[in-house]
Amino acid sequence: MAALLLVMLLPAGAASAGEAESLGIRSSCQAYATLSEDLAAIVRNEARWSCGAKEYSLDAERVLLRFDIAPGETLPRYFLSRRSALEVVHLLAISSDGAIRENTIPAAALQSSMAGGYFKAPLPELTGETRQVVAVIDLPSHKMTLERAYLAPVDGAGGVSDMRFALILAGLAGMLVMPLIFNAAFYRALRETFVLWHTALTFSLLATILVTSGLSVLLFDPPAMTLSWMTTVIFGMTVASGAMFTHSFVEPGRMHPWLRRALPWCAAWAIVLSVFHAVFPFVARPIQSSAYTAAFAPVLALFMLSMIDAWRRGSRAARYQAIGYLPMVVVGLIRLVTGIVPWLPSTDATLLFYAGCVCEVVFTTLGVAERFVTMKRERDRARNEAELLERLSETDALTGLLNRRAIELRFEQLRAEGFTTLAIIDLDHFKAINDVNGHSTGDEVLKAVANALQPGPSVRAYRLGGEEFVLLLRGEDAGTQAELRRQAIPAIVAHTVAGLERPVTASMGIADLLAEEDFAALYERADKLLYEAKSAGRNRTRSAVRVVEVTQGFAGERAMSA
Repeated sequence: MAALLLVMLLPAGAASAGEAESLGIRSSCQAYATLSEDLAAIVRNEARWSCGAKEYSLDAERVLLRFDIAPGETLPRYFLSRRSALEVVHLLAISSDGAIRENTIPAAALQSSMAGGYFKAPLPELTGETRQVVAVIDLPSHKMTLERAYLAPVDGAGGVSDMRFALILAGLAGMLVMPLIFNAAFYRALRETFVLWHTALTFSLLATILVTSGLSVLLFDPPAMTLSWMTTVIFGMTVASGAMFTHSFVEPGRMHPWLRRALPWCAAWAIVLSVFHAVFPFVARPIQSSAYTAAFAPVLALFMLSMIDAWRRGSRAARYQAIGYLPMVVVGLIRLVTGIVPWLPSTDATLLFYAGCVCEVVFTTLGVAERFVTMKRERDRARNEAELLERLSETDALTGLLNRRAIELRFEQLRAEGFTTLAIIDLDHFKAINDVNGHSTGDEVLKAVANALQPGPSVRAYRLGGEEFVLLLRGEDAGTQAELRRQAIPAIVAHTVAGLERPVTASMGIADLLAEEDFAALYERADKLLYEAKSAGRNRTRSAVRVVEVTQGFAGERAMSA
């Protein structure tokens, strides 16, 4: 899509931007004067005119451009030129008999032209006897206003090519909307600053396309001078957001710290320059435009150094940026060289800028998308590792059961889920097993007990340490479920662990959770019941729940309610 748009854009853009001037009438002579001089006297004084010269000067307060009209030639209706700050435009129509008709148009009344980046001013009434038109520009601030001036019978190139160019630019503007949608999704997932700066950059590029092309006339038709200062301010915003995007987008450690710290200063410098130039365009009028252009040279140099350094350090983000920004860098160099070198005609490389917008949209958005995928993968891996470490910290390494930390952290959640019965199980005479059979056999016994406790949907099993286990249960038969597991311990241990001289039994204390009771209080009550079971002869249960009528596996007793 981008490649197709580029193919269509370049020839159409050439027709729209250049056809108007080539079909119009260009100035043949120029003169310079002060604001106090009489215009009619200058027009009639041939000695004041310089014809055939290609270079223009901003040193004078007033510049006069003469356009010759041959007999029978199609009469123009408009004077058009590139937008820039000026004070007044005087338009004089001179007949063959020397009669002069004049229109005076203040800068604020100049309208924008459909030819992107141009203003238009209606000429005085022309007749078949009109032989010359003189355009007088008071306090021009940029040489392009003089270099690009022409007369035309219509506003801009007109015709099919102009409409085609407008439609292509509208399509390009639509393309710039897509990264904004992607960025909204990226930012919701990542909350990364570079996504915001890429959004700001995309907005500024979109605004630049609107104010520098005929789309602004089609959409809201602002005065030409309004678009002139808007173009200047938006250019500063574009440079600033591009610098900040680079500052935040290039991966940590992939750019020299000094270069990274310099980029925010470049952004601030671009904003200050552009706002000052837009608000005070006549401070040093003859050189202000060139000085303004030259002031961006350090910014461009630092940006290029940053890209080279980041690329050299292996930054993938810098590669996407370098490719996407290459046309923009070329535009910057063209504007810089033609704006500073006196004998070169000024150019803003508008077509290349539009092509650069396409590259920026395609490549930096791809870079943001890849960075999003990479960061999401890294965050998911970090989250999984954190969850794994958390599970390990809550798991008993020997038996695989949860530990005391797990039950304390999640007790309130489990309580809300209905787990309100706590059973504490302690193996009887476990020290003797370690002393007689060894600690390795003791470990096997503990593992077998963990299997006997059988965690399930209504039963949570924990090892608190040593030979002490805890069950957290829910349901009407919670006491019965706990007792069945306690009684299963001797058989499962005997089946699993060989070489034991006597059955392994367990004592248990079990209690229901009281209202407003916390885990510590519940545990303390169940532990007292366990102590009572131990004191009563072991291998039995003492309970603060309803009576459990289950025959003991080895002792043949009944567990009695405490």
